[in-house]
Amino acid sequence: MTASLGRGLLHLAAAVDLADTYRPEPYAELVRLAERGALDFVTLGDSFARPGPDALAVLAHVAPLTARVGLVPTVTTTHTEPFHVQAAVASLDWVSRGRAGWRPEVSTGEGEARLFGRREAAHAHHLWQEATEVAEVSRRLWDSWEDDAEIRSVATGRFVDRAKLHHVDFQGASFSVKGPSIVPRPPQGHPVIVVDATEPAARDTAARHAEVALIRAVGPEQSEELGGELRAAAAAHGRDPDGLRVLAALTVDLGEGERAAEPGHGGGGPRPSPRGPLYRGGPVDLADLLATWHGRGAVDGFHLTPLEPRRDLERLVNGTVPLLQHRALFRTFYPGSTLREHLGLARPANRYAPGVPS
Repeated sequence: MTASLGRGLLHLAAAVDLADTYRPEPYAELVRLAERGALDFVTLGDSFARPGPDALAVLAHVAPLTARVGLVPTVTTTHTEPFHVQAAVASLDWVSRGRAGWRPEVSTGEGEARLFGRREAAHAHHLWQEATEVAEVSRRLWDSWEDDAEIRSVATGRFVDRAKLHHVDFQGASFSVKGPSIVPRPPQGHPVIVVDATEPAARDTAARHAEVALIRAVGPEQSEELGGELRAAAAAHGRDPDGLRVLAALTVDLGEGERAAEPGHGGGGPRPSPRGPLYRGGPVDLADLLATWHGRGAVDGFHLTPLEPRRDLERLVNGTVPLLQHRALFRTFYPGSTLREHLGLARPANRYAPGVPS
C-alpha cells in the first residue's frame, strides 16, 4: 500500500472524546456506533493537564462490549513508567482480542510535572525523544515472550518455557528496562502505534515507529506533501514506507444542511481553525471531500473528530459512510478481527525467535 492508494479502500477513524463525562456507558455507545459503520478504529484522548477519565481504562471497559472496531487510547509517556505503559497496552490488546493501538503523547506543562513531583517540565523536543525510546522498549518488551512461551501444562506444573523469555536490557537517555514483560506477547504481536505528527517534535517518533500517522492539512496538495515527507523519513530510518498509513485529521461539523461544494473541498471546508482543519457542511459533501483527497493519492484515509460527538458521529455513520460504500471506496463489513487486519498491516515477527534478524 503506497502513497498512490487512491484505487484502494480508504481507512476511516473517529474520535470519541466527551467533555465532562466520567461514566463509561456514553463512550461505549459511541464506540458501538463507530463499529456499526465499520470504522477502522476509534481514538480517546487523555491528558494530565485537564480532568477526565483514564482513556486506556475506559477503552478496556468498552472492549468486551464490542467485537471488531480498533481501540486507540492516548497514553502520556512523560512522568509514567515505560514498563507499566507497555504492560497496560498489551493488556488492552488481550482484552480486546487483538484490536488495541495506542497514541503516545507528551506532557510539557509545569502543572502536570508538579502532579508527580519527580522531575521538572521539559521541552517538547526532549520529551518526544523520550517517547521514541518508550515506543522502542515497548516493542522489545512485547517480543520478550516468544509466541509459544506459554506451556500451561497441568501434568508437569509448568506455565512457561523460561528459555523463551528474554531480557531486553534497554538503556535509554532517562530510563532503563531489563524485562522481560509481565504480560505474554499480545495477540497482534505489537499493538498499533498511532502518532499525531502535527508538531515538528513528534515527526521523528512518527517516522521511526508509527504505523498510523495523523497529519493536519487544508488541501490534498498539502496532505500529499506531508505524507511524502513522513514516508521518506521512515525509509531513511530503514523502514518500509508501505508499512505507514497516513490519515488526514479533520474536525467535522455536520450540523448544518448541505452547501454548494467548492473545488477539491466540500461543504465550505476544510478551513483553518483553532482546532485544526475544520469541515462544516453535510454528510454528502463530506463524502465528496474524502473521495477526492483519497482518489488523488493524497492520504490513506481520515481521522475525523466530530464537533458534536453524538450528533456528528451518527451523521457520519448513517450518511457519509453509506455513500463511500456505494462508491466502493470503503468496506461494508470487517473482513478480519484485529486492528492490524483492518489497516492491512502484517503481524510482526518476534525479534527473539530463531531465524529472525534482530
